[in-house]
Amino acid sequence: CTLTGPEQQTSFRPLLHREDRHAELTCCSWTPTSAQPNPTVPSAPLKNKPDNTSQQQPSSHSIGEADIYITSLRFGCALGHSLAPPRTPPAAATASNSSACMQSPINSNMNASFSSSAGRSRPQVAVPPGIYLRSSTAPVHSSTSSLGSLFGAAPLTSLLPGSEDDFRALIHQAFVPHIGLLASQDTDALAKDKGFADFKDLIRPFGEKVQGRVTVRDSQGVSFTHEEFGIRIRGLSDLFANPPEERRNSRPNGAYTPNPNLKEPGWFAGGNIQHVEDLAYAYVEHAEELARISLNPDSGTPTTGKAFYLLYLRRLLSGMPISPHETFAHPVACVIAISSRNPAPIETLRALYAAGNEAMGMPEYVNNDYLRYYVLVHDEDRDDIMKSTALFDQMKKHFGLHCHLLRLRSGRTVVTDDDAVSVPPCQWLTAAEELAELRMRETRDDDEPQKYLPDSEITGIKTMVREMVAQSVIPYMEKCITTWNDQVASRRRGLSGKFMSMSKRFLGSSRTSSSAATSNYDATTSSYIPSSPEAQMRKLADFAFMLRDWRLAHSIYDLLRTDFSNDKAWRYHAGAQEMTVISLILAGQPLTTKVRQDTIDPLLDLACYSYQTRCTATYSALRCLLVTVELLRIRGGGAADDAAKWAIRALEMNALGTVGNALVTERVSACYGVRRGVGTGAWGSRKRKTAMWKILAARAWIDIGKMVQARYCIDDAMPVYEGTKFVGVRGFIEHLKEVSRFGETALILDGEDARDVMMSPDQFEMSGEE
Repeated sequence: CTLTGPEQQTSFRPLLHREDRHAELTCCSWTPTSAQPNPTVPSAPLKNKPDNTSQQQPSSHSIGEADIYITSLRFGCALGHSLAPPRTPPAAATASNSSACMQSPINSNMNASFSSSAGRSRPQVAVPPGIYLRSSTAPVHSSTSSLGSLFGAAPLTSLLPGSEDDFRALIHQAFVPHIGLLASQDTDALAKDKGFADFKDLIRPFGEKVQGRVTVRDSQGVSFTHEEFGIRIRGLSDLFANPPEERRNSRPNGAYTPNPNLKEPGWFAGGNIQHVEDLAYAYVEHAEELARISLNPDSGTPTTGKAFYLLYLRRLLSGMPISPHETFAHPVACVIAISSRNPAPIETLRALYAAGNEAMGMPEYVNNDYLRYYVLVHDEDRDDIMKSTALFDQMKKHFGLHCHLLRLRSGRTVVTDDDAVSVPPCQWLTAAEELAELRMRETRDDDEPQKYLPDSEITGIKTMVREMVAQSVIPYMEKCITTWNDQVASRRRGLSGKFMSMSKRFLGSSRTSSSAATSNYDATTSSYIPSSPEAQMRKLADFAFMLRDWRLAHSIYDLLRTDFSNDKAWRYHAGAQEMTVISLILAGQPLTTKVRQDTIDPLLDLACYSYQTRCTATYSALRCLLVTVELLRIRGGGAADDAAKWAIRALEMNALGTVGNALVTERVSACYGVRRGVGTGAWGSRKRKTAMWKILAARAWIDIGKMVQARYCIDDAMPVYEGTKFVGVRGFIEHLKEVSRFGETALILDGEDARDVMMSPDQFEMSGEE
């Protein structure tokens, strides 16, 4: 620090712990207003630090009370109804960037808030030299928080051990290849004889985690092994059954014309936030009932806020609807299954192949040139294995090597059988599917029996899925990546591709027929045809992302942003910006302050703006924010503060329901809780912000009557606020504790007592003892 004043300048370097020796603490200069005998305790009134300071500076423990005082002002404004600062509209918030963001009302109007009341003076607090009084709450939309230069590149070890594994694996498993399924009627009948709804219901749970390790080669030919690799198996008709909301969003005028020949099973549809809200509310209500009757929940029932948020995010990501601007939900392959019961197997296979090409209401932007995988299901109880083997050899002769023979028994397996093994539950159901299952359970008098299969059949199904993924699906995707990268992306990277991009940029401003002819974007359908270079490059990037080649995916996404912007394909443009940010974080490069400010913040801000304002795609905007929040929180350090900022942005979207609002509010607290601090004084920790957002989450749970969850949040925040001498904070927390303890029978405050609890900044003054 450097002292500038009547005394001579003195420089010193703060002592750090051995493990924190690499950090360097830099404080601002302090200039006293008058000569003082002791520069350590200034007697002049404290001045606010000007807002043009590039970064906020750390404070020491001797100003802890003053810092808490300012935090209390922020706390009161956040919790009081009449004093809550107005929220920025989503459009206005997206238009602002990280360098010109809205300042905190406490930070920007501190002098006004202290002088607004007559007879009230600012507290005289002993402040060490080189430190200015600041608010401990950073601006909501600021990408540079206090101590950002010191702890901005904190390693992943700043997180608690194992706290990031669940969410990292969740995001990896959310973006996986989708496999369609077409089964003949005799194959579905065999599955029904075994107690399943259809053949898809039989094999679907085994595709979520492929048995053993899966080896994938990247664009450079280097092999990587993945422990947990999965696929998503769905009926081909279910993949093409889009919700009407997504179809309206894909039209420029919002018009939607239903297809009378298209079967739309509503409880398979994804992209509906309300379904996720309803499911989360049902689980929270179930946990509240178990807590009221003092019963321990089952092992699979979530009880904490983190578990509920994990369920919320999983169901949000499991319902990705098929959309023109991304190909994650487009089928990579299609399983065509027949059984040995079929009297004309080859003809049936050809009919199913034709049905996968022409029927099922396939949109024009979906490429039907996907991989076909043929499965012959042999009935061990009724048919001859020799005939099935001969038929299987004939299938390989007609359709190639992408075939498999699966041997099953037609009888139902019960728990008393010797080799009976329970079928694992499906973890990636959509919210609509799980809600439908819950409603079916309510209508039944008895519980649904557990499904069992013989151990040999489970092993056979796992082997079929592994062979399909390792020998057919992944090699097919690698071949597509190599072909598109050499034939399409390399031309776009070359000089001719750059020249064409520049010509589009300059000709696109003049709305002439010649400029429209140079674009492959169809404004009437708001999509590219599958054979266009833009669509192939987007599919190339998505394939690379699903195979976890983050660097190749990031380079292609970044390349496509310019093309989509030139064509004014705003939904494609928003999707490319979203995936550019996500692939950049997953690539593992250091997220310095410069990278976060100059790259991540502008891209994410523009992606949300395009999703919300230009496309009204609320689901896509919410998915973009929540996935980025978790990835930034996992990186720790200054990225965790950015994660809290974008989580607050998700709250301001007004797209969340009551349960989602409470869960995301808790998640803001978890983001701030990542900052553990360094040294004996825990410099850089965010424990007060963590506790404040826990209290706000408790308030949100109380508003919807979930007292058990509110009690959990209050208990987590109490170690910070326990024993505080601030009347307003203590009164508010005690009120929340009473409400959460007694529920509906809690004490109802009258007008005068309510004014004492819903405090104003005047009521946060410190007493004489303080």
